[in-house]
Amino acid sequence: MQNLPALLKATAISAATMLLVVTAALIGLGIVAGVVHPLGAGWGNYWGFLGWLLHTLVIAVTVLLPLAIAGAVPAWLVITRRVGQAGAVLPARLAPPGQRPTDTEPITPSIVVTALRDLGIPALRKAIQAMPDHGAGMLGPIRIAGCGVEVDVTLPSGVATNEVQDRRRKLAENLGRHEHELFITIPEAARTVRLWIADTGALDEPIGPSPLVIDPELTATYRTGRAPWGQDLRGDAALISLYQRHVLMTGISNQGKTAGLRALVLWLAQDPTVELWIADLKGAGDWAMFDGIATRLIQGPTDAHVIQATEMVEDAVTEMERRLEQARSGGRSDPLIVIVDEAQVAFMCPAIDDFKRPYGGTKANSRYFMAVRKLHNQGRAVDTLLYQGTQDPTNDNLPKLVREGAHIRASLVLGTAAQARMALGDKAVDAGAAPHKLRVGLDKGTVVVAGDGVPLPPGESSINIRTHFINDDDATLLADRAKTRRAQVTTRATTDEPAEERDPLTDIADALRGEDRPRTQVVLARLTEIHPSYQKWTFQTLSAALATHHIKIGKSVGQSVIRAEDIHRAIALRNSQAKGRDQGSH
Repeated sequence: MQNLPALLKATAISAATMLLVVTAALIGLGIVAGVVHPLGAGWGNYWGFLGWLLHTLVIAVTVLLPLAIAGAVPAWLVITRRVGQAGAVLPARLAPPGQRPTDTEPITPSIVVTALRDLGIPALRKAIQAMPDHGAGMLGPIRIAGCGVEVDVTLPSGVATNEVQDRRRKLAENLGRHEHELFITIPEAARTVRLWIADTGALDEPIGPSPLVIDPELTATYRTGRAPWGQDLRGDAALISLYQRHVLMTGISNQGKTAGLRALVLWLAQDPTVELWIADLKGAGDWAMFDGIATRLIQGPTDAHVIQATEMVEDAVTEMERRLEQARSGGRSDPLIVIVDEAQVAFMCPAIDDFKRPYGGTKANSRYFMAVRKLHNQGRAVDTLLYQGTQDPTNDNLPKLVREGAHIRASLVLGTAAQARMALGDKAVDAGAAPHKLRVGLDKGTVVVAGDGVPLPPGESSINIRTHFINDDDATLLADRAKTRRAQVTTRATTDEPAEERDPLTDIADALRGEDRPRTQVVLARLTEIHPSYQKWTFQTLSAALATHHIKIGKSVGQSVIRAEDIHRAIALRNSQAKGRDQGSH
């Protein structure tokens, strides 16, 4: 730009010089023609010839130029058609969907550094520009990782890892990728981010079928085996251990929650030692193939189904307590897996029992909530485990104590970062877990998993898994296969038969068996002998039943006991009140 005036000046001088030379040459030729008269042509004839020649050239340009322009368009069409027939590449904008060429440019250190430099973080940009190697020293080796590449970036002083995480979309676009094709996690090394960059379009390709479906000889072992759930982003098989682990799976509606949870249970069903109790509070038939496998199967969304599901979980608590007693003497039981799908229906249920205790809710007297808490607290030790599936988590339909009681927490796509924290915990989200960044519909079946049970890459607190989808037909085939490997089971399905009315106070009096102060656990055991409906009773149930008659459980030598005089006094008072009402009615 600085040499432009000199260049223009030199060009003008050259043009003037050429014009003078041509003019001098023409005048010289004219003088020669005027003196020598070649072919009889003199000075006038020479200049007349030059005028005619110039006139002819002007006419030719005037006529031929429009014709040339008019013929250029059809000529261009003919040429491009021949080139296309010869196998030229179709322009990307004209290619049909699914056949458009992808950007196959490899990810290089230069591309990564440039993307980071242009991220809009002033301290990072200045640091890169000041580095002698222009930022290459920040990068670790670029490694092939499944359908993409992975690289660790050590950030310069003054740049925080969350600043890079918060600019995920811009960084992805700087790398020539969509936002969902870039995952940013925080490894163990300080001031370091780990970038996993997918090959363009690779995450839109489906993964293969489940090994359960394609291998009829595949079996399961609860204690030592791992369920084939899907593939991680590196393309490796995601094998999950379910041994002594409670499971929580959440996400928004219709994104594959039930299918993902059911795939795990179908694998467990191949182990004949595993007992299954299932409550499907959606009731659309998603778990119907477990009829004949599950000991209990509840299917339906009503309050009556929630009550049955709550009693099922309470029965699991009773079974857990029996196993704990058995374990003290060296006994051991087969695993019991309790599954509640659409658990948010149970937490939001407004029904109240005869003792004014709500089935739903999150209070200390909420029956479903308290039963879940008890299983979470002690069930793992005796292989009595709870799997819950829920959607659109909130503090009301997925309480903090419940979600933190699960060992394996998996989330499909969610709407907000706050929901992601509820589903997976603060630690996982702070380290890069982002189920709220998944795409609705397009990432259906992709789960972000936190907790143990899944081998996590070193330094990471979560992993993305693209789960195998097992459709209803394949699920039915797998269920039939499981039935051939298991003992015949008569499933206790949902019933609407009215329960037999019992008089708890009278039954408690019978359970005393003449003792003055029997322990509460002894009374509970005797009540189950009196009638099966008392099998689901716990200490809280017994306490609530006594409280309706203003009786409090006492203490004796550090043990909870029931005083016989309190029971007999309450019965006598009730009888006298009933007699008084009868006399008053006559």
